[in-house]
Amino acid sequence: MECSLKRMKRVLILGPGASGKSTLGKRLGEITGIPVIELDKLFWQSGLVPTPPEQWAEILRKLVAEESWIIDGDLGPYDVIEIRLRAADTIVFLDLPLLLCAWRAVRRSREHSDFWRWLFAYRTRYRTPLLLAIQKDAPGVQFHRLCSPRQVELFIEDVAARPSRL
Repeated sequence: MECSLKRMKRVLILGPGASGKSTLGKRLGEITGIPVIELDKLFWQSGLVPTPPEQWAEILRKLVAEESWIIDGDLGPYDVIEIRLRAADTIVFLDLPLLLCAWRAVRRSREHSDFWRWLFAYRTRYRTPLLLAIQKDAPGVQFHRLCSPRQVELFIEDVAARPSRL
């Protein structure tokens, strides 16, 4: 698995809950020096109230206007994904098995019922529309679909081995 990192300045990490998006983002940020943005920390207001779509779109426009970033997050039905897709030069899609994500979610914290509904419906309801949106809104992007923890590790090793990361 080889990736051309000469253009890797605007990285979008997507995938279901507990797939490791934030962990991968932090690791890539440490390796590359690119600032990391966790969408969950910006999107969810007090009491787990979602940010209204128009306000969220404006926040995203400001975030993607920066020269370089690693943005991790997949907000499913609440997302305004096309803004990030059109700005990214690299997309990493963590397409890990449902049982692994569910196990990780149980281990990390108590999740609300909305999270579990989203996680269990991800493959059947959200994955295909997301992949179609990537084809439509990010046709020239470097796309990495990682389907196992081993593939994630190999991707990280490949990024770390590059002499010129930016």
